[in-house]
Amino acid sequence: MNSGLYGILQTQKFLPEVVGGADPPGRGAGLAPQEMRVAQKVRNSCVGVLKCAWGFSKNSWMQRGVGGRLRTWIASSFQGDARNVSVCKRAPLQDKCPGPVQNLRQGRSRRSDAQKLRVPRRQPDFEVSMVQIDLLAPNAPAPTRAPRALWACGFRPFFLVAAIFAVVAVPWWATIFARGLSVATGWSALSWHGHEMIFGFALAVIAGFLLTAVQNWTKGVTAQGPWLMALVALWVAGRVAMSGVWEPGILGAILDLSFIPALAVAIGRPLLASKSRRNYKFLGMLGALFALNLLMHLASLGAPVAGERLWLLGALDLVVVMMLVVGGRVIPMFTSNATGVAVRKSAWLDKALFAFVGLSIVSQIAMGLGAQSLRWVAILSSALAGVAVIARMVGWGTRAALKVPLLWVLHAGHAWIGVGFMLRATAYLWPQVSSAMATHAITVGAVGMLTLGMMARVALGHTGRKLQPHRSLGWAFALLGVAALGRTFLPMVAPALLAGAWPGYYVGFVSFSAALWAVAFLIYAVVYLPVLTRPRVDGRPG
Repeated sequence: MNSGLYGILQTQKFLPEVVGGADPPGRGAGLAPQEMRVAQKVRNSCVGVLKCAWGFSKNSWMQRGVGGRLRTWIASSFQGDARNVSVCKRAPLQDKCPGPVQNLRQGRSRRSDAQKLRVPRRQPDFEVSMVQIDLLAPNAPAPTRAPRALWACGFRPFFLVAAIFAVVAVPWWATIFARGLSVATGWSALSWHGHEMIFGFALAVIAGFLLTAVQNWTKGVTAQGPWLMALVALWVAGRVAMSGVWEPGILGAILDLSFIPALAVAIGRPLLASKSRRNYKFLGMLGALFALNLLMHLASLGAPVAGERLWLLGALDLVVVMMLVVGGRVIPMFTSNATGVAVRKSAWLDKALFAFVGLSIVSQIAMGLGAQSLRWVAILSSALAGVAVIARMVGWGTRAALKVPLLWVLHAGHAWIGVGFMLRATAYLWPQVSSAMATHAITVGAVGMLTLGMMARVALGHTGRKLQPHRSLGWAFALLGVAALGRTFLPMVAPALLAGAWPGYYVGFVSFSAALWAVAFLIYAVVYLPVLTRPRVDGRPG
């Protein structure tokens, strides 16, 4: 790939005039018919070689093998001795080569004062010079075909498949829950639903964001074209294997587990090459997610690794940590850029927040493994984590963000994280609050609103469009907020209001929230389909 394509022959000074029928200037009378035929042969050979060079430029082995034969064939077409054909290496476009010259046939290097190829002729009026066409110079990228718009950047296909999956998977789960159907997995139906929403939906959004963000952080390429297609195909294969229609078995587990390592390789290469140490934490989080997913599959296959529900909640908490890290970076910045308000962040509060969140995660897992003595540690750490999440937002300009849909949805989603942690602490103390309410405050409220808001903003910004979404997106954000209420606070007050009049109110709330969720992401899929599948409006790649 670094050797370039050299030895392209071009007639000197008078070939255009010869082709046009005029006499070469300064050469006396016109050419004899034989010289005319030779000149025409030179021209045809040059055109043919240029076409071949473009096709062979992408393949270094073809360049080395076929390229040499092409140059030898050109030399023989002039009825000259191939041993006299020379190639100029890495010289600029000129008639004489200042550096070493390599003999094509014999492979020897020599130096010459006049390094020109002279074609045998009857009269000394016709000469051919060596000209370099360096299509593969080190400073110039090889001419490659640009990938289609959908496969030009990671956010495009992954945001699209995540939205489609959200539209299909949640109503399908609501149907299973309402009718008491079973799924063909080694897990319970609840664990299967949670697994697919975390390792299916949420991980697709995370993949799209990281594949795009890492390119911005490192100025390197994560995955494009065929490699991006392979990543999406691997994610789809995992979802088909874990669809619940058939028993996934070991093969299904392998397909599901393979996506995270592939994603880690795609983002890890540019991160390590650029030494972006600040973002190494995302590789660690992906590794932890892989370990928790592995433990879930081992539990389904009968291995003695506790229950899958414990590892599922740990995976959800890791997703929360990712949202807190990314949200702390981008939400204040987006708010300041869009509204002009001065935002402030507290470093010590962030450290305290992550300490409380980490303690809450560890204590939850420890209690699941039997350490019930840590109950009050779990209660206090969860409550303090929730308070710290809300307190963190005090200087983020939330009031100014309420007028901008792309901002208030991010602020609301971040606030739902704090609500979820506080409900988790309350569930230990108040029977009316179940752990499922706390979980869905995080999943529907935080994960749903933050992912939809980020998908909407990133897709606009990275396609060169103005950060003004379609008016229907505001309704989609609001529908997700109502869906979160339907899975948290409405079931909390419903027993006192609806127990006698509507005995099946809880199933109704589940179905109602699932329908609102599906409509919200359907709006995104319809509105953003042309955005994600068409090239950037500013003509830039990506």
